Amino acid sequence: MVGYWANPEATAETIRNGWLYTGDLGYLDKDGFLYVMGRFKSLLIADDGEKFSPESIEEALVQQSAFIEQCMLYNNQNAYTAALIYPNVQAVRAWLSSRDLEINGEDETAREVIQLIESQIDLFLAGGKFEDLFPHRWLPATFAIVDEGFTEDNQLLNSVMKIVRHKITEYYKNRLEYMYTPQGKNIFNEQNFNTLKKLLL
Repeated sequence: MVGYWANPEATAETIRNGWLYTGDLGYLDKDGFLYVMGRFKSLLIADDGEKFSPESIEEALVQQSAFIEQCMLYNNQNAYTAALIYPNVQAVRAWLSSRDLEINGEDETAREVIQLIESQIDLFLAGGKFEDLFPHRWLPATFAIVDEGFTEDNQLLNSVMKIVRHKITEYYKNRLEYMYTPQGKNIFNEQNFNTLKKLLL
């Protein structure tokens, strides 16, 4: 790579002393194997300045849960981490049917689904099946159910199907801000109820 076209600032930041700085985070193990853990630009930053890469948590939540289709964690120097979650609507509908719960626009149905999503996150907390995988402070203390997935069409996924974190943050700015209010931190909030009603109807 010679550099970025007509962008000397980005070139100078990326190519330094003949080395290409990709922005990836990783480590070499004792056998010399390289493990890529995430991207520097996507680090979560807590209110005390501690940093953590969210990708492995996001991937684990999606891989271990049939009910979470997409997830993006967020923490920008806040006291707790929040998540935007797009549920697997088909799997949620099947789960409701298996429990003889009506698929409708009622609050009680939405409450059941919110509890279901919460139970998937709880698997990674103390007493859960995956409790030792991640530091608990980086797991979401609250979440917002979103009614639109991250896709190439809405430009929230890039061409290699990775989430475009800064665009998602801007797109869902109001939902993210709401989760850092007393009302929004409570997962049983009006916005989550309304979103699930829309998805399930």
